[in-house]
Amino acid sequence: MVVKISPKYQVVIPKEIRERLKLKPGQKVEFFEMDGAVYFQPYNRFEELAGVLKGRVNDFDREKEWVDEERRRLLGMD
Repeated sequence: MVVKISPKYQVVIPKEIRERLKLKPGQKVEFFEMDGAVYFQPYNRFEELAGVLKGRVNDFDREKEWVDEERRRLLGMD
């Protein structure tokens, strides 16, 4: 799919992709570049979900560290 970049560097995410990823207005997405291509994915930081893990702070911290390490590894930021 081809989209045009606006003068404000904005793009419209095609409806098919919005529906497939279940994106909603106001939702955050994360952009990253790899090998000259730009990718994005829904942004889900563990800190934003912390309330659902009441009483499991130690497990939460270890999981967050693992996810952050894995993200850096996948993006070649090690």
